Amino acid sequence: MPSELPEGVAEVLIQESDLAQRVRELAEEISRDYAGRRPLLVACLKGAFVFLADLVRHLRVPVEIDFVRLASYGSGTESCGRVAITKDLETDPQGRDVIVVDDIVDTGETLCYLIHTLRARSPASLRVCALLDKPARRRRAVRVDYLGFTIPDRFVVGYGLDCGEKYRELPFVGIVK
Repeated sequence: MPSELPEGVAEVLIQESDLAQRVRELAEEISRDYAGRRPLLVACLKGAFVFLADLVRHLRVPVEIDFVRLASYGSGTESCGRVAITKDLETDPQGRDVIVVDDIVDTGETLCYLIHTLRARSPASLRVCALLDKPARRRRAVRVDYLGFTIPDRFVVGYGLDCGEKYRELPFVGIVK
């Protein structure tokens, strides 16, 4: 870890080494659960791309990867609960074992929308793998089958997560000042 934090980052919440260890553990769980199968990993852009890349490198099962991008509409920093898909899947999930890979579960609104949308497409199974869970802000119940870390109600960046498209490259998860 750098001796000095980037401007705008108050502190490190999850160290790079802890992220690496937990991602390896999640990959082991998924590999065990999907032995003999080839799941479709559906990653939520843009925040989950770093997590997805590291996760895939540790999996011991073949996978297919696709991406979705969702937008929550509202004013300011708060979502009003209206969600739309701005980049849809290119792969048909019907009859497939699907694992949604997300960076953070916050209010649950966006993930609930995505799960509902995917279920309507008749996958054989549907599970969720999230790096971070912030239950203090939850407005909709969401089941996370593979969870990295539960975090406090703080705005976090790094390891793919951003603030105004900044900080995604940080190798740790940090708290914004």
